[in-house]
Amino acid sequence: MMMPRISWHVVLQLAAKELRSLWRDRLLLVFVVWAFSGGIYTAATAMPDRLVRAPIAVVDEDQTVLSQRIISAFYPPDFLTPDLISLGEMDAGLDTGHYSFVLDIPPGFQRDVLAGRRPTFDATQMRQAFVGTGYVQCMIQLELQEFVQGERAEDASPVELAVRMRFNPTLNSAWFSGVMEVINMVTMLSIILAGAAVIREREHEHGTLEHLLVMPVRPVEIMLSKVLSMAGVVLLASVLSLRFMVQGVLEMPIGGSLALFMLGVALHLFATTSMGIFLGTVRVRCLSSRC
Repeated sequence: MMMPRISWHVVLQLAAKELRSLWRDRLLLVFVVWAFSGGIYTAATAMPDRLVRAPIAVVDEDQTVLSQRIISAFYPPDFLTPDLISLGEMDAGLDTGHYSFVLDIPPGFQRDVLAGRRPTFDATQMRQAFVGTGYVQCMIQLELQEFVQGERAEDASPVELAVRMRFNPTLNSAWFSGVMEVINMVTMLSIILAGAAVIREREHEHGTLEHLLVMPVRPVEIMLSKVLSMAGVVLLASVLSLRFMVQGVLEMPIGGSLALFMLGVALHLFATTSMGIFLGTVRVRCLSSRC
């Protein structure tokens, strides 16, 4: 059985009609612009998954070599240089938000460590507990091990593991989040725009689906026009977002092949826009049957 021949001239004309309909839908157009600009920036910078210049204070009640080593372990860019405060200033600094972390090193801390006991220190009033606790515990544990051993940790092992981050040496979370959010917006917007293109055909003001079905136009040409037009909008928006938002505003270097990335996005768009067409068709049928 031969497949019906597709008239690409008709497909392009219908795609141009879809673009004009999208241009008239200003609310949806503003949403697309925001998703690939403000949405990308907000997702990349609003909630970092690592500490960046977190303010910290230390109450040093021990005043020993070990306590000084622990204090010197906190430095930028993860933490600001620790402020040395008294025990009476701790609660006020946390309540006013001046410090996110306050570490209280109790008297006799070094003596208890050398005696083999497990001393405790107060670091329970952390504002960023989920992220900061792991940072603080790891740094203190490392200093304790090195102090007890009496030498640097790397001298204890004949093999040293060197880890190098080629793409993101500083582990800047905005770089990872920015690219991932572009991909998320590509998936979300392609489904929304394709589904909205089908649902718009039921509107009394702009709906033309019934007229198209009685014209010498095949259903596959109607669906292809919606897929190509909405995929083209998302593809163009993603390219502009990578250039101006990710590479420009977020200052993320793009070292890979942009053409190869866009080819993958185009293949992805074919699947997601088809899904949006399906969901939009289901919605139109529900509206027709008032389900």
